[in-house]
Amino acid sequence: MQDRKREGRWTGWLYLVVIVCAGFSQGGVRESILVAGNAAQTAQNILQSETLFRWGLITDLIAFSTDVAISILLFQMLKSVNKTLALVMAAFRLLAHPAVGLLNLLNQYAALHVLKSPSLVEHYTPQQINEAAQFFMGLHHMGYLLAGVLFAFHCLLLGYLLTRSKSFPSLLGVGMVVASMGYLIESFGFLLVPEQKVLLGWIVGVTAVVGEVSLCLWLIIKGANTVKE
Repeated sequence: MQDRKREGRWTGWLYLVVIVCAGFSQGGVRESILVAGNAAQTAQNILQSETLFRWGLITDLIAFSTDVAISILLFQMLKSVNKTLALVMAAFRLLAHPAVGLLNLLNQYAALHVLKSPSLVEHYTPQQINEAAQFFMGLHHMGYLLAGVLFAFHCLLLGYLLTRSKSFPSLLGVGMVVASMGYLIESFGFLLVPEQKVLLGWIVGVTAVVGEVSLCLWLIIKGANTVKE
C-alpha cells in the first residue's frame, strides 16, 4: 500500500520536473527569442542569448527524457482499470515527447548551427542565413504542434482512465480531457488560423493548468490511493 502511494508521489514529482522544464524552454526561451516574420531579429536574439537558447535545449531534453519514466509509471497505476487502454495511453505519450519531441530538437539546434557556421558565411548572405535559421525555428514549432496532437490523445485516454479508476478523483480525469481539447485546438487551430497563435497559446496554457498541473499537485500531495479496482 505504501509502495503504491510512493509510486504516485514519484510520478507527481517527475511530472513537476516536466512542467517546469517544458514551461521554461517554451515560454521562457522560444517565446522570448522567436519573432514571427522577422528573421533578422530572431537571429539577433538567438546569438545575443545563446546561453539561454542552449539551456532551452537542455531543459527540453530533461523534460522529454523524464516523460519515459512518467509513461511507465502511469501505465503501472492504471493498468488495473483497462490494461489495453493504459498501454495505448502510455504509447501515445512515448511517441509524442521522447520520440517526436526529441527528434524535433534537431530543428532548434540547426537554427543555432547555421548562424554559427563559418563556412556558411563564406557562401551565403546574412539575410539568407537569417532566413535559414527562421526556417528551422518554424519547423521546430510545427514539430512541436504535431507532437501536441499525439500528446492530446494521451491526455484523452489518461483522462478516461482516471475517471474510471477508484484510486483517483473523477475531476482529475475531467481536467485531463479538458487539457487534451486544449492541445488539439492549438495544433489544428494553428494549421487553420496561424494568425491566432497567441490566442491558441493561451487556450492550451489554461487547459494544461486545469488538467496537468492539477494532476501533478494531487499526485505529489496524495500519491495514489490504495483502493482495489
